[in-house]
Amino acid sequence: MTNQLNKLFEKSSLVDPFNRHITYLRLSVTDRCDLRCTYCMPEKMSFLNKKEVLTFEEMYKLCSGFIQLGIKKIRITGGEPLVRKGIMDFFEMLKPYLSSHLEELTLTTNGTQLHKYADQLYANGIRRINVSLDTLDPKKFKQITRIGNLQDVLFGIEAAKNANLKIKINFVALKNINDDEIDDFINWCIKKGFDLTFIETMPMGDIGNENRLSHFLSLNELKKDISSKFELEDISFSSGGPAKYSKIKGSNIKLGFITPLSHNFCSSCNRIRVDATGVLHQCLGQSNNLDFRKILRDPDSTETDLIENIRKSIKQKPEKHSFSYDFSNEHIEGKMDRHMSLTGG
Repeated sequence: MTNQLNKLFEKSSLVDPFNRHITYLRLSVTDRCDLRCTYCMPEKMSFLNKKEVLTFEEMYKLCSGFIQLGIKKIRITGGEPLVRKGIMDFFEMLKPYLSSHLEELTLTTNGTQLHKYADQLYANGIRRINVSLDTLDPKKFKQITRIGNLQDVLFGIEAAKNANLKIKINFVALKNINDDEIDDFINWCIKKGFDLTFIETMPMGDIGNENRLSHFLSLNELKKDISSKFELEDISFSSGGPAKYSKIKGSNIKLGFITPLSHNFCSSCNRIRVDATGVLHQCLGQSNNLDFRKILRDPDSTETDLIENIRKSIKQKPEKHSFSYDFSNEHIEGKMDRHMSLTGG
């Protein structure tokens, strides 16, 4: 970047049409995953051709532009980001920004590869990770993930803990599947010292024969049930994402609740998402997007073009998502055709 551009960047910030300051980028580095969770994708999932996915050099160039324009936090997602070859090299590329513009570089993972990479993640500046885990029952884990082994994930979580990574567990609440082990799961997190966030299932992509409506569990109702057994205190803590947090009296962990359907959180949205192909999605639940792969691979495109298009993309961010479930008519409103594994959550 030239000195002139750097001076321009230092004075810049990304503000959308609804005066929300955009400081958080979620970047999917791959749509591939080594699990096939029933609420996320069909059993026989078709993945992208590798040439459709951005190279790490292209991702770094895009991230650099966003960081210079005011992005303070980058979360690397997937699919499962740790299955992409060379992923540690990408973290190493971004690490220098942690001593300047970037406040946090973090990761969401399913945990299956953590035993290989936990120490390297810490060495590359990651201090906090989210691990997606929806059950502590090996049979249920196989049911939910179709092909997964719970012990691989638990082994990876212990490796991450031993590497001094702070761990938050993401738990997708599924009616008639894992709602009967909520108390045990909370107690496990208290024992381990892991924060825990509950998430409502969202209508993203075709998941085959699975019925999302039959497994949707309102976190408003779940929180009421938890409150009858644990003493909760709502707190103002924010990790930069959409979760609303509570503390459990007598413990050091925080409980988060991500409720895109039962309680829309769009008014405070500070996030944008770039999928593995370089398409920026201004909203998880809308079709607005801008294809940065074309810009990055255009030999005539300049740094100024990239910056101008980043600004343009933020100016097109919609006010809110359109997800909703109509239980009376068994109908899903606002369903997105793209899978969560492509968009990265």
